Amino acid sequence: MENYYFLAFDLGATSGRSILGVFDGVNFEMKELTRFSNSIMELHGKYYWDVFGLYKSLKEGLVECVRQNIKPTSIGIDTWGVDFGYVGKDGTILGLPRAYRDPYTDGAPEDYFKLMPRDKVYGLTGIQIMNFNSLYQLYRAKQEDFSPLAQADKILFMPDLLSYMLTGKQVCEYTEASTSQILNPATRRFESSLLEAIGVSPSLLHPLTDPGVVIGTLTDALAEETGIGKVPVVAVAGHDTASAVLAVPAENPNFAYLSSGTWSLMGVETETPVLTEESYEKNFTNEGGIEGTTRFLKNITGMWLLEQCRKEWEREGRKYSYAEIMDMAVKAEGVKAYVNPDDPRLANPASMSRMIARICEENGMTPPATDAEYIRCIFESLVRRYVEVIDMLSGMVSFPIEKLHIIGGGSQNDLINRMTADALGIPVVAGPSEATAIGNCMMQAKAAGLVKDRWEIRKIIARAFSVKTFLPGEK
Repeated sequence: MENYYFLAFDLGATSGRSILGVFDGVNFEMKELTRFSNSIMELHGKYYWDVFGLYKSLKEGLVECVRQNIKPTSIGIDTWGVDFGYVGKDGTILGLPRAYRDPYTDGAPEDYFKLMPRDKVYGLTGIQIMNFNSLYQLYRAKQEDFSPLAQADKILFMPDLLSYMLTGKQVCEYTEASTSQILNPATRRFESSLLEAIGVSPSLLHPLTDPGVVIGTLTDALAEETGIGKVPVVAVAGHDTASAVLAVPAENPNFAYLSSGTWSLMGVETETPVLTEESYEKNFTNEGGIEGTTRFLKNITGMWLLEQCRKEWEREGRKYSYAEIMDMAVKAEGVKAYVNPDDPRLANPASMSRMIARICEENGMTPPATDAEYIRCIFESLVRRYVEVIDMLSGMVSFPIEKLHIIGGGSQNDLINRMTADALGIPVVAGPSEATAIGNCMMQAKAAGLVKDRWEIRKIIARAFSVKTFLPGEK
């Protein structure tokens, strides 16, 4: 059987990888080619992504393919949501994209709701109200008289901006655009009134492109510089969670998923948006999935809490391996302190550990006293939040949630997986850990006509990757 080679660029908020998926129509396997860092840059009080550095890293991934004598069938890019770059009328990229952790959007939703009521914004978009959504970034940029916005002809969301750099072609991929709080999930059209309310032209946005469409080929200059040739670039499910959900090895629709990493995104896959008074009150989000599905979910602050604590500890000379962290968490089992991971004060505090301690004290709990106790506190906090969200989901969807699939890097945390199964009382299936890159590659395979739909993709993934199942009450 002929092998097809799919190159996935999978970019997260702290790092990125180029990963090669090899598929012969039946069997599927993956290998990492390159890994590179990605971090937020602070400059003159504003926070940016170094998109030109990312472009350089993508080129290095192309060169590595040539070095290994691999000619990709196609290329796909997935990233985090909401952020975007500005492009001028002549095609010039106007500076660096602002990062979603830039505090310039603090309080922005409340200010925006003076122009248009909160319930109307949610009714039009079905998106969880979060201060960094694209709508509020544009609102603040307009208030700042931010020069790139003033000069922009178009905005391109992060995966679309990077694919533009590779191909010279501009698109607006549906799943990524759906995170913006500008898109109506029922009509699948942008709501012009949301931008007009802040004096921003709706013409900034391109018409939507569905996942699986070929954007174009690598530019002549890039094809020659890297030596890889004119490889097609596919608009995959550009939002990393949409790619990850595609890779859930589920057997039927009665499942919930938890895409676990810096963020924990917990939800279900539905055929239509859930736009109810309850979904509004509980601040759930309706984001685009593949094949017209909706990812009905809630964004939960995930391992960000632990990542920030680890950075503090490393600065103080204490560096722990993943295995050590797991051992410390197990030994600190008696810790009773916990916080709400979604407390706004935990978004980007000067000291994560001090803020956790402060919140515990405010709620009458003894704060953690050691690094191990902080780790256990964070794990307990996440599991409690997962239970709350599953309970809310169960009351808003029409099918029983029979199983929770945990995907992404956090799926390798056996302790949290076991704690979650016990707390929920349903099986927890952990893996694959590389779900985002797998979904990226398999969407390219669908674009190549090698698979027909998401259920065939999920069967292939279930055969190709081993998972762990945690049953409630197991020791």
